[in-house]
Amino acid sequence: MSDHGNQSSMDMFEETEPENLSQEIQESSAVSEISELSKRGYQLLKENNIADAIDCFTKILAVDENNNYALVGMGDAIRKRGAFRDAVEYYRHCLAHHSGNNYALFGLADCYKALNQFHKAIEIWEQYLLHDDKNITVLTRVADAYRKVRDFKHSKAVYLRVLEMEEQNPYAIIGLGHLHYDFKEYRDALFYWEKMLDPHKDVVDIRVLTSIGNCHRKLKTFEKGIPFFQQALEKEPYNFYALFGLADCYRGMNQQDHSLEYWNRILEQDPRNKVILTRAGDAYRNLGDFDRAGEYYRRALNIEFDTYAVLGLAVIAKSQGKYNEAIESLRRLIQQDPKNYRLYVELADCWIKKNDKAQALEVLGEFQKLGIRNSMVAELLEKYKS
Repeated sequence: MSDHGNQSSMDMFEETEPENLSQEIQESSAVSEISELSKRGYQLLKENNIADAIDCFTKILAVDENNNYALVGMGDAIRKRGAFRDAVEYYRHCLAHHSGNNYALFGLADCYKALNQFHKAIEIWEQYLLHDDKNITVLTRVADAYRKVRDFKHSKAVYLRVLEMEEQNPYAIIGLGHLHYDFKEYRDALFYWEKMLDPHKDVVDIRVLTSIGNCHRKLKTFEKGIPFFQQALEKEPYNFYALFGLADCYRGMNQQDHSLEYWNRILEQDPRNKVILTRAGDAYRNLGDFDRAGEYYRRALNIEFDTYAVLGLAVIAKSQGKYNEAIESLRRLIQQDPKNYRLYVELADCWIKKNDKAQALEVLGEFQKLGIRNSMVAELLEKYKS
């Protein structure tokens, strides 16, 4: 009886062993296939072959829907395509099953940054830093995000933390320049951006050159800004920021003929830029070429209504003694833009030219009733009263 029982047990063992072995082989083969697909998918991502990479990750998710490598890979691939909201779903799915996955956290934060959801990006990056608080790439991204939400204190603190770890980190130095510039601290911005000017290196990022030039433009040290914009133009002859910076510097120095050279170079590339058309119109007007100035203002107005183009035409009319025409235009502009002090100044000047000081004082008084302080309006009031 016992022999029969032993024999039966042996038979059962002999029958089931091949099945278990087959299952193990199949599972091992599946794991190996997933591993190969994962490696291939990430290699394709590096090669920017997004479609084939997605195909690899899709095959993995078909057999293992919570596979962290495939979920992050799909997120990365879709993020590269610019479909940030779709990518968010894959990263979130991954984090729901693998909460500490740094790659998913990094990708998710970058998606929120691209979607301008900076507060969410900061929250995710802070989670990342709990696992890796020395990651300079993430720290600079956090500082950038704080800068975008205008949190000066936290942004500066994180940038400086990066510089403690890596004294010459270019992202932190440039970020500090942008931070101070955004808060109109132009001298401090210059301090940081000038650190990027290495006399031993010929290569300087064009954005550093235009940023330094813009600081001088804002500080009204126009002559100091010009060489930086010129260097930028040597690198890129059609760079908008360099052309605009040069034109505006020459405008600030009252060298209208020089400024026109650069306004017109911008218009060669972008003939329907109404801001530049009005700036060029102003330059021609200041040179006394009213016909050409009027042409540029009207070109701007043919694109879209522009306060400064209408103002330019009104100032031309005033210069030509057409005071009533200028007054009518300026009155209409004030109805549309009641807080623009320049309109009141020009309108008051029209009345002065018509020898009607009472009307001029009334116009300037209208502006002061708005409760806006303006030194030019206050000075003119005192001048006309005396």
